[in-house]
Amino acid sequence: MDMRENLSWTQARDLLLNLACPTETENISLDECAGRVLGFDLKAEEDVPPFDRSAYDGYAFRAEDVKNAGKEAPVTLRITETISAGAAAKLPVEPGTAAHLMTGAKIPAGADCVINFERTEFTDETVTLFAPVKSGDNIVRRGEDVAKGTLLAGIGERIDAGLAGTLAAQGIARVRVFRQPVIGLISTGSEVVEADEALTEGKIRNSNRAAFTALLQSEGCKVRYLGLAGDEVNCISQLIAEGISTCDAVILTGGVSVGDWDVTPAAMEQAGAEILARGVDMKPGMACAYGIAGHKLILGLSGNPASSLTNFCACVLPAVRKLCGKSQPLPRPIRAELKNSFRKKSPSTRFLRGWLELSDGKVAFDAPRDQGNVVLSSTIGCHAFLLIPAGSGPIEAGQALDGFML
Repeated sequence: MDMRENLSWTQARDLLLNLACPTETENISLDECAGRVLGFDLKAEEDVPPFDRSAYDGYAFRAEDVKNAGKEAPVTLRITETISAGAAAKLPVEPGTAAHLMTGAKIPAGADCVINFERTEFTDETVTLFAPVKSGDNIVRRGEDVAKGTLLAGIGERIDAGLAGTLAAQGIARVRVFRQPVIGLISTGSEVVEADEALTEGKIRNSNRAAFTALLQSEGCKVRYLGLAGDEVNCISQLIAEGISTCDAVILTGGVSVGDWDVTPAAMEQAGAEILARGVDMKPGMACAYGIAGHKLILGLSGNPASSLTNFCACVLPAVRKLCGKSQPLPRPIRAELKNSFRKKSPSTRFLRGWLELSDGKVAFDAPRDQGNVVLSSTIGCHAFLLIPAGSGPIEAGQALDGFML
């Protein structure tokens, strides 16, 4: 594949998305399934509930027996038994009789309605009603929640509380899910030291390691930190090679621009990766190098924190979500009004990071004032991007722009 340069962000996104392949599936305990990605189409094998059940503590009887009941003409029925939830009736309900039963109890044969006890007068032997009750009233029908054969969830859906409960209701104690992909993470730059090291003159701490670890873990990935490589081709190449052999994809930060010390693309090639693309026409996040080794993506991003995070969210994240097995890897599109003006020109597509607010019945996008490439602190709490089209001048407050949620 010929290397491509200066792609649009959508071209870059689609290139990586088309190359990504979901991991294989594995079976795990239902107790460990939260946040994992379903590895099969879940169809109901059973009705839920599996029988007609009472919606109240009360009495089950025949609606026919009380069709003429009224305040001046009450109807008294003989109680034949008490049925607790989880127990089966011993006797059918016959004309003139009723069964006392609890919420969730199975409706006995012969009964076709239920009344809650608060609407009756009762003794241990009888129950008296003062109004008619319709057939079917206060009965939760078999299959009312889920009918057998219903598609409950499709392959690639993230397991939340509702889906976990639904799996349990279907008797599934072990669930087939996609294996969590292992993403190798490499930091480069001779000026970078780890977070627990003392700063000396000219050094900066490795914020990219922590930021990308958190971001990848929040997407359901496992992160393997391969190390800090400085600016030496051989050292970077060795770490990439280790990542190719032990991980499902590798992400590097730093060394992808065009300076004398930007050696990440050369190291990628030395490790056996084919370079697919250099540079994306976006701001921030323009500098990058995308490659592939076998079927594994090797993704070189800027060392500037906000730049690398923006490129990742716009171009790389959908491919990572596809690796996870997610059926909807693209972020949810939005359109919102800019809360504050943005005064800079945008020769390339500009990504504004920020968050959505509901103001005066309208959705507004609040962006931090400082959108600089190296300003990591302004990404705190951000959960969306708005896009300023390439070639735009200053954007006034109140203008509606397209974007996407994270």
